[in-house]
Amino acid sequence: MECGWKRDWRRLCDAFVVSYPLPVGGDCLVSNMVEDALVSEVKSQWKRLWKERIDDPVRAEGVASMDFDKLFVERGTVVLATRCFKPVMLREILEQHRVADAERQVPVSKHVGGWRKFARTSLPRYASARQRRGFGFVEVKKPQQLRKGGRGWLHV
Repeated sequence: MECGWKRDWRRLCDAFVVSYPLPVGGDCLVSNMVEDALVSEVKSQWKRLWKERIDDPVRAEGVASMDFDKLFVERGTVVLATRCFKPVMLREILEQHRVADAERQVPVSKHVGGWRKFARTSLPRYASARQRRGFGFVEVKKPQQLRKGGRGWLHV
């Protein structure tokens, strides 16, 4: 007869039995190739969207010039404006396409930070060689030579 915790342990282990086959290495490579092709197509449409947008100087906004089906953007959609609007984000588009590691495909926003911000905030700053040379130098003032044997100009 099993004690209580062993019986519970077996029940718990039986609940996590995987009933479907795990992907083979070749299957993963094929899915990665398909995913890479999708990402490259989305990125190419993303570049075309920003290059071929129509800038409206009266309304101060940029409008999509054509339909971009991979980006879920229709012709006439505002993609850039000075007032209230929801910007089109490449990371969100990749997440809608269910791309794994979408944040890896898109560079970090300059507002959030990246390698430059990391270097600026985390790494210590070293003074340049020119600053270090003059840093420890203290000029010693020599007294001027006295005139008239130290009596000055007055003859007393």
